[in-house]
Amino acid sequence: MRRPLNFTLGSIALLLGIVGAFVPLLPTTIFLIIAAFFFGRSSERMERWLLGHPRFGPTIVAWRRDRAISPASKLMACSGMAFGFVMLHFVTRASAIVEAGAALFLLACAAYVVTRPHPEQGSITDD
Repeated sequence: MRRPLNFTLGSIALLLGIVGAFVPLLPTTIFLIIAAFFFGRSSERMERWLLGHPRFGPTIVAWRRDRAISPASKLMACSGMAFGFVMLHFVTRASAIVEAGAALFLLACAAYVVTRPHPEQGSITDD
């Protein structure tokens, strides 16, 4: 029973990651990391495919091994968070309380991302 559930959750995360590659503000990498987690419990073939993917595999492997994020990925993540906050402000006209809450949440997320170690030299590309 767990195997089909894990495969389904992995597939949903993979789909969200693919959509996130094309839709601004929807993250890609975190969904692919989640997909690899669930595929690791349900489908060795899908896990191997994700870990061996030329674009996303090195990022997932670096996260699994060292909880590391490349400088380019940190920049993209923080830029995306800043863009999301700007969109919240100008598009939704949210209340000051909502904006303050969003700002604190995004700052905490950005602080977490920025304080992660860099991957070992040569273990990941900074494309």
